[in-house]
Amino acid sequence: MWNTRSVQLNVRLPQDIAAEAEEVQRSDPDFLSRIIQYGLTRRAIYHSLREVEQRDTPVTALPADSAPGFLQP
Repeated sequence: MWNTRSVQLNVRLPQDIAAEAEEVQRSDPDFLSRIIQYGLTRRAIYHSLREVEQRDTPVTALPADSAPGFLQP
């Protein structure tokens, strides 16, 4: 399906979550790998969709005299 490779990650977690992650890593490393893969995939999709949204949203320019902070007499 995909070409894969291993990476070494070091993260700082709250102690209770870190202990749980270590236990999962010992008992079912494939599960932990799938969780991380799922999270990173969601993040990549989110960023991709945000880029498309920002690219497709027209920027409307305000006339100079109606810009915020402009004092009209």
